Amino acid sequence: MRIALAQVNPTVGDLSGNTRLVVEWIERARDAEADIVCFPELVVTGYPPEDLVLKPSFVRDNLAQLDLIAAETRGIAAVVGFVDRDGEIFNAAAFIHDGEIKAVYHKVFLPNYGVFDEKRYFQPGRLCPIIDLDGVRIGLSVCEDCWFPAGPMAWEAEHGARLLININGSPYHYGKRSPREAMVGGRAADYGAFVAWVNTVGGQDELVFDGNSVVFDPRGNPIAHAESLVEDLLLCDVDTEKPIHVSPERLRHEAEGAERLELEVRELEVSSPSRPRPKPAIVNRLATPLAGAAEIYAAVVLATHDYMRKQGFQKVVIGMSGGIDSALTAAIAADALGPENVIAVRMPSRHTSPESLEDAGLVAESLGIQLMDFSIEPPHKGFEEILSPVFAGTQPGVAEENLQPRIRSTILHALSNKFGYIVLSTGNKSELATGYGTLYGDIAGGYAVLKDITKTTVYELCRYRNTLGPAIPERVMTKAPSAELKPGQKDTDSLPAYDALDPILIGYIEEDLSPEELVAAGHDPKTVARVIQLVDRSEYKRRQAPPGVKITPRAFGRDRRMPIVNRYSPNGGRPR
Repeated sequence: MRIALAQVNPTVGDLSGNTRLVVEWIERARDAEADIVCFPELVVTGYPPEDLVLKPSFVRDNLAQLDLIAAETRGIAAVVGFVDRDGEIFNAAAFIHDGEIKAVYHKVFLPNYGVFDEKRYFQPGRLCPIIDLDGVRIGLSVCEDCWFPAGPMAWEAEHGARLLININGSPYHYGKRSPREAMVGGRAADYGAFVAWVNTVGGQDELVFDGNSVVFDPRGNPIAHAESLVEDLLLCDVDTEKPIHVSPERLRHEAEGAERLELEVRELEVSSPSRPRPKPAIVNRLATPLAGAAEIYAAVVLATHDYMRKQGFQKVVIGMSGGIDSALTAAIAADALGPENVIAVRMPSRHTSPESLEDAGLVAESLGIQLMDFSIEPPHKGFEEILSPVFAGTQPGVAEENLQPRIRSTILHALSNKFGYIVLSTGNKSELATGYGTLYGDIAGGYAVLKDITKTTVYELCRYRNTLGPAIPERVMTKAPSAELKPGQKDTDSLPAYDALDPILIGYIEEDLSPEELVAAGHDPKTVARVIQLVDRSEYKRRQAPPGVKITPRAFGRDRRMPIVNRYSPNGGRPR
């Protein structure tokens, strides 16, 4: 049997566009002589559709589009993710063959953690169809159903399924792919079956999906692997008639555990109108997945591209300070949208160094992006004069400093309003975590490219980007970071050094470690207490920050939903 995994990039809510996408890739799979083509989870609606599924008209329209897809499956089988309605609403997979919907599977395990809210929308399924397609017994499942060893896949294998198809909307974060594939491969080995695992690809709001679709043989070995972070049609020939060895005790144990789910097994036989003829042999492709900085960079570029293009934005505008964050943001934007669609703006104040102006210009020149200049000195003086009566007799401080980023934000958003650009903010996760940014100033924007990227990772990505071509001057990566809002200012005036700060942030935010655990891990107790205080008191700022791509296991926003008003102290109840 020749399987095709259609790793496609749908758009949430674009039902007709997603249908055209599915039909196009069905045709590609048919031309490649595939017997069955598998599409990602909820491909008809895009993933995740969130509260759209609460609209009866949306569910009805998605079912109508599924009928249109079914009509295009002459001579081929397809597995398509959609929202089903059968009294309740279900996250479903349709098995379609030769123009007809033959069977429907309802997702059993509904994730309700991290970025997932599926119990808000769907009911757990009980239908468990096993399809005999031209002599090959096939079981279907959806995403989370694969993560539980004693789940529907075990039950299907116990009932003789030799090919288990699992369709996915599995969001990306760094470090996820390897354990995910080890898990899926383990299921194949445990069940003694081929497992075809297809994932969506592309950006959706704060999420990005990495693709990396894969087929495992019954021993748990990958025999075909799609590309990372691009659309791909992965073809794989499998021979389900070859004898295999599987531990009957292991399968029986998992299947007995799955019995508690009370799944309703329905078996049906599907035959092609004409006997399948031999096909020219293909070599199953094993693409090398992206890893490290290359993977993160590609994920952020894809997410930025899709966030802009799926909303119809053509150009972006970025405040270029001459620092490393704005340089990396500009490089990502140029790679995602094309340099002709990126406008960089220098906005020097009396505190801006000549080196910073020069560095910003060099970045713009290297990337081939447009550069504009506006001095903020006139409005800066004007605001100081307006405020001087009420500020008289006080010491200059943060209020005076923050006039500058707020003036810059006003200029950027004026350009946005006038010409339809979207403002990319340039703050990173380390700054957002600690509140080191100006509300309605440098925090403001339409999209925060670096929102989930720590400062130390910013440096890593800059070094990687320079391996692709000149982009970021060495001086930008070696000079001490500074907001340049007052003479001689350095980030370390307000924050611990980033190489000390970032590991504490990762432990506290991404791993939920307590202060005691962080200290036990070797971090300085005073620094730990200081960082935790900065993080906890900055929630109100983060809540007003723009969306940005998730690339870590715990991003601000959907992943980490802390109350703004919160008197809990992680230091054992002692007042902060």
